[in-house]
Amino acid sequence: QNEKELQDVVKQQEEKMLQLIDKSGEVMRLNAEVSELKRLLQRAETEAKVLWEEMRGKEHQVDTAYIQERVMLRREVDKLRQLLLEKEDEIVRLTDKY
Repeated sequence: QNEKELQDVVKQQEEKMLQLIDKSGEVMRLNAEVSELKRLLQRAETEAKVLWEEMRGKEHQVDTAYIQERVMLRREVDKLRQLLLEKEDEIVRLTDKY
């Protein structure tokens, strides 16, 4: 009787652990999706910012090559900022862990 109860409890615990692992995987997937959406939003905001700056003073004299270069450079700056933030977060996690 006691052995059967113990087996049931162990089985329930194993099921709970598997559910937690599944939820953990889902949370990681959702976090990755949120990161990708944030990156895409930042990219769109960057393009909009550059285009707005260029269009502000020039109604008819738009140099598309110059605008594309500015967008590319702004993206690169944003990308480097993002990498810096990720590294800083990683350092904080590592220092908290150890």
